[in-house]
Amino acid sequence: MKPDIKICGLKTAETIDRALARGATHIGFIFFEKSPRYVEPDIAGKLAEPARGKAKIVAVVVNPSNDDLDEIVALLRPDILQLHGDESPERVLTIKAIYGLPVMKAFSVRTADDLKRVEAYIGIADRFLFDAKPPKGSDLPGGNGVSFDWSLLTWLDDNVDYMLSGGLNKGNIAEALAITKAPGIDASSGVESAPGVKNVAMIDEFFDAVERANQPETASGS
Repeated sequence: MKPDIKICGLKTAETIDRALARGATHIGFIFFEKSPRYVEPDIAGKLAEPARGKAKIVAVVVNPSNDDLDEIVALLRPDILQLHGDESPERVLTIKAIYGLPVMKAFSVRTADDLKRVEAYIGIADRFLFDAKPPKGSDLPGGNGVSFDWSLLTWLDDNVDYMLSGGLNKGNIAEALAITKAPGIDASSGVESAPGVKNVAMIDEFFDAVERANQPETASGS
């Protein structure tokens, strides 16, 4: 089954249009000022308009205050809040209660122990996102272009809904899907020509690779 596809860290109308044209189910906007993909909430709100009713609009935040969320929710009107910081289960519940929006909780993964933290959020977060742990010295919780051992995800219960993230690109997405059978995938740096600069040709190549990976295998010689 074809996974949900999220293109994250979008900043231009051209790349949003291409992602939508290729069938992105989610588009993400980054509200973390240290990121090269950061965009002001008012600008994101304007950029997101063509996506309304076509794809889920995702606001990506890191340990946000209520004031931060008030502004983002008012200006962007997202469909989903993605929490990419150290938010506790209690904080997730509070955010859901205040804003009435589904929450996707992100986790940074390097070892099996990192995945054990998910248990406390099951039944609280609406979906999970699994990203690689940042390399040493990185200030970014995600978007670092690195992957983790995808086989770690095979222990997850089948009813855990998640998106796979972390260094996904046209060259490795087929292997990632073959190993994980991920119900959703998230690409950011893998469709960029430079940090924070999405490339329409690379977006096309990524979607092409996903489509090839989802084609049924044919018998050899046929």
